[in-house]
Amino acid sequence: MSTLDRYYNYIDGAWVGADGYLAVDDPATGEVYAEIAEASLADADAAMSAARRCVTSGALSSVRPAQRVTWLLAIAEEIKALTEEAALVLCRENGKSLDVARGEFEESARYFEYYAGMADKIEGTSIPLGDDYVDFTSYEPMGVSVQIVPWNFPPSICARSLAPALAAGNAVVIKSPEISPLAMTFLMTACERAGLPKGAVNLLCGKGSVVGAHLIKHRDANQIVFTGSVPTGQRILRDAAERATPSVMELGGKSAAIVHADADIDQVLESIQAGIFFNAGQVCSAMSRLLVHRSRYDEVVDRARALAEGLTIGAGIDEPDLTPLVSKDQLEQVEAMCRRAIEAGAICVTGGERVSGTNGYFMQPTLFTDVAADSEIFQEEVFGPVLVIHPFDTEDEAVALANGTEFGLVAGVFDENLNRALRTARRLRGGQVFINEWFAGGVETPFGGVGLSGFGREKGQEALYSYVQTRNIAVRIKGA
Repeated sequence: MSTLDRYYNYIDGAWVGADGYLAVDDPATGEVYAEIAEASLADADAAMSAARRCVTSGALSSVRPAQRVTWLLAIAEEIKALTEEAALVLCRENGKSLDVARGEFEESARYFEYYAGMADKIEGTSIPLGDDYVDFTSYEPMGVSVQIVPWNFPPSICARSLAPALAAGNAVVIKSPEISPLAMTFLMTACERAGLPKGAVNLLCGKGSVVGAHLIKHRDANQIVFTGSVPTGQRILRDAAERATPSVMELGGKSAAIVHADADIDQVLESIQAGIFFNAGQVCSAMSRLLVHRSRYDEVVDRARALAEGLTIGAGIDEPDLTPLVSKDQLEQVEAMCRRAIEAGAICVTGGERVSGTNGYFMQPTLFTDVAADSEIFQEEVFGPVLVIHPFDTEDEAVALANGTEFGLVAGVFDENLNRALRTARRLRGGQVFINEWFAGGVETPFGGVGLSGFGREKGQEALYSYVQTRNIAVRIKGA
């Protein structure tokens, strides 16, 4: 273990070691790649205390907003300077391709640039109450924002919450995912080099059930931001209820795309590759169900099968079409769901099991047909490269199938008839609907779900207002 690269926690402006270290695997080989300090409860308390001191001092909130603009732009530049080094670490620890890893840090930098542009524009309003009063509102920071980051896109998802939180003047304590925590440390390096005040940003790596739970229940937590699974989100909300801590929840999805009879099938195929095979399907907003008009169904199944069977599979460093899943546990869970689907009567058109002959965590690209609408594989999130293709006859049937789960994160419509596409999109249950391109949108577009997919919005201008609370001040200026 002594020969492994070693990473640390970042607390109160300093890098901190620990008594114990967590091993981090390379998913392409199944071998230990590096290790990171395992944060203790004392470390968590130290991070929360540092954040509280930063809030109390006004180091972020009392400065002219232009200073926060300067800090955020500097962070963006420092991230860009670190991208090549950081992307290689992310590729190795997470399994994703090197090009995708670079893109994740480029997106991270973009979040800081975007919210830098808003940091000096958080303006209140004046409310007329007659000549005897002056009344106005202001947007005040929440205080200490506790942010729990998932393992599928750690730097990017961290940046999308951290940037608006800092723009609004909050101090932040981040809990990284223990199976993929290394690349996030480069964001802390960028914050450090940009000259953020001590305690403004703190990063802890530890077990969610221990350190994460402690942070959620902490008396100094003024806000909780969580991205991850539904069961974990539900536990966090139960704990948050004890102190009525405001929360932003971005949970799972089982998102469906509707392919109408007039769809451009080439566009559909491009979106299948992006929608379910990008990052090995480990995307909360993945296109995991494809609902196809019966007149195009056979064509789509045949072409999707050819696409899936033509994908290159390998380590992220080699830039394949399909990379490994993040861990052995994740591979076993995905494979088990596929096995249960087959046992329940679904037809596995291709794939359905792990790639043989490798120690890495590779899952074959998988397509299912003849799936019952009430079955597990149709209703529950797989979080792997597994697509269900299902026919429909009418628009009403397609909408009912798409909306027929407990989730509501994103949805999609493919149709050259724009009137019908827009009509369908308005009927779909979800926080974001894509038309003719899965993952259309960007940093500028609000993202979040309904139902078991959570609540609150990340990204876009709307997200900034998750990190502030409205204060009203009413002034009597004349005697009765």
